[in-house]
Amino acid sequence: MKHKSIYYFVCILFFVGFTLHAQERRKIEIDYAPFMTFDESKPDATILTRDNSKQVHIKHEGIELWCDEAIYYGKQDFIEAYGKVHVKQGDTINMTSKYVEYSGKTQLAYASGSVILTDPNSEITTDTLYFDRVKQEAFYRSSGKVVRDTTGTITSTIGRYYMKPKKYQFVNNVKLVNPEYVIESNRLDFYTLTGFAFLFGPTTITSETSVIYCERGFYDTQNDTGYFIKNSKINYDERIVEGDSIYFDRNKSFASATNNITITDTLNNTLVKSHYAEVFRDKDSVFVTKRALAITLQENDSIFVHSDTLMVTGKPDKRITRAYYNAKIYKSDLSGKADSIHMNQKTGLTQLINLDQNTTNDPFYKVQHPILWNLKNQITGDSIHLISNSKTETLDSLKVFDHAFIISKDSLGDGYNQISGQKLYGLFKNNSLSTIDIIKNAESIYYLRNEANELVGIDKSKSGSIKVWVSENTIDEMRKYNQIGGKTYPEIEFPENEKILKGFHWRETERPTSVEDLFKDDAPLELPTIKGLDAYIPQEDFFDTKLLLRVDQASPTPTKNLESPKKIKNKAARKLPKKFLNKPEKLTKPKKKN
Repeated sequence: MKHKSIYYFVCILFFVGFTLHAQERRKIEIDYAPFMTFDESKPDATILTRDNSKQVHIKHEGIELWCDEAIYYGKQDFIEAYGKVHVKQGDTINMTSKYVEYSGKTQLAYASGSVILTDPNSEITTDTLYFDRVKQEAFYRSSGKVVRDTTGTITSTIGRYYMKPKKYQFVNNVKLVNPEYVIESNRLDFYTLTGFAFLFGPTTITSETSVIYCERGFYDTQNDTGYFIKNSKINYDERIVEGDSIYFDRNKSFASATNNITITDTLNNTLVKSHYAEVFRDKDSVFVTKRALAITLQENDSIFVHSDTLMVTGKPDKRITRAYYNAKIYKSDLSGKADSIHMNQKTGLTQLINLDQNTTNDPFYKVQHPILWNLKNQITGDSIHLISNSKTETLDSLKVFDHAFIISKDSLGDGYNQISGQKLYGLFKNNSLSTIDIIKNAESIYYLRNEANELVGIDKSKSGSIKVWVSENTIDEMRKYNQIGGKTYPEIEFPENEKILKGFHWRETERPTSVEDLFKDDAPLELPTIKGLDAYIPQEDFFDTKLLLRVDQASPTPTKNLESPKKIKNKAARKLPKKFLNKPEKLTKPKKKN
C-alpha cells in the first residue's frame, strides 16, 4: 500500500508539473481527471477517466472539453475524447458528439457520432464534422442538417459554416424546408443574422401557391421576398411568368419582371409578352408595358394584340384583356387599331374604343376613329364591338356604334365602295362579312359591275337603312329602305366631288399586315441592364494550404528505437481526407503581403 501511495503521489506531481509547463507553452490543460492510467502499448498516452460526479474536463486557449474518457498524447499535444463529448468555445459555440479528436498544435477538431454544433442563431447536425479554430470554420462533407428557428431546416451533402460573418455555404442536394415553402438548389449561401439566402445553379422554390425556378437568385427568408435572374420563372397555378429578372413578394402575392418577359396562361391558351410586368396573384391581375403583346393561341389562326400597356384581369374562366394607348390587333383575316381594345375571354367580345384626346380645342383636330380591316373592307366608327366564338375559333358578328363607315376599294378601278350611317351590324361566315345592316341616315356609293366585271355605273343614294349581302368579298345584293334620294351615274358623268361620302378617310397605310407591323410606330426601346447578383465563386478548400501547413508542422520529431526503428505517425493528419494526405513533401509558408 505504501508503494501504491507513492506511485499516485508521483503521478500527481507529474501532472501538476505538466499543467504548469502546458500553461507556459499554451498546450492542452487537464483541468479535471480523477482517474489516470497508462497503457504500455501506447507509451506516449495517458488515459483519463471520469468519476461518478464529474466528467473529464480539458481546456485549451478559449475552449473547454468535457467527456467520459480521453486519451492524451503529450508529445503531440493531442486528445482523443469519448463518451458524451461536449466542446464549448466562449459563450456562443457548443458542440456535442460521441467522439472528438483535437490537436493543440493545429487547433483542428474532428467530431463524429451524432454531432451537434450550436450557436445563438443556428444548429448543425451531422455524422462527422471538422472544426478549425484558427479560421473559425466548421465543415461537413457527408451530409448534414442546419436548423434555424425562423427559417426552418437546411440539408445538404457538403456544408461549411463561417463563424465570424455567420455565413453558411451549402453544396449539392441543398434543401431548405420552411412551413410555407421548400427551396431546392445545387448551391446556397446563407447568412444567419439576416436570413439572406443566395441561390446558385438550378433552383426551385415550391409552395402551395407557386413554384419558382432560377439559376441564380436571392431570397430573404425573414421578409419572404426574392430576386431571381438567369432563366427565372414563376408558376402561379395556371399562369407562368418568365423573364430575365423577377422580383417576388410572398406576403403580397406579387411579382414583377424585367426584360424578355413571357406570361403563359395555360388554361386559356394565351401568352403575354413585354419587357416589364407586374403580377398580382390574389387579384388575378397582370400589368405589362414596354412592347406589350397579348397572343391568343388558336389552332388555325392566333390573335395578336399590341399596345403601350396591357392589363389582364379576372379568374381563369373570366379573363379580360385591356390594351390601351395606341392599341392594335392582328390576325390573318382581320386587323384593327384604336386607343383602347378590351377583350373578354368568356363572352368572346372585343371592343375597340377611342378616347378623344383633343384638349386644345384645335379646329383642325381630326378624330381618329377605331378601325377594323376584314379582308378588303375597312370599317370605322366611334366604337366597334367584335364578337367571336372561342370554341370554333371563328368570327361571329360585328357592331359599330355612331359614325359607322365601311369602305372597300373597287376591285378593278380607282374608286371606293362606301356605306355610312349611324350604326352598323354585320354577320360573319367563314371569318368574312356575309351580311351588313346600316341603320339610320344611311348613305352609299357603289360601283356596279356585270358578270364580266365591266363597270356599268356608279350608284349613289341616301336612305333610312341599307342591307347588304356579300359573298367572296363581292356584294351580291343591296337593299335600301326608305330611300330619299339616289342616282346611278355613268363613270364619265360621275362628278369628282361626289366620289366620297362625308367622313371618308382611307387608312390603308395604317393597316398591320403582320405581327411585326404592330410595332412599326413604336419608339426605339432600350432595355435596362440587369444587375444585382454576382456569379457563384467556388469556395476555397477547407483543407487549404495554410491548414495543411499547420498539420505538417505538428508532425512529431523523428525518433528511432534501435530495437524497432519506426517513425511516429502524425496524429493531427490522420483524419484528413485521402486526397490531401498525398500533399507535397514540403509545404512552404505563404509569404506575408506588404
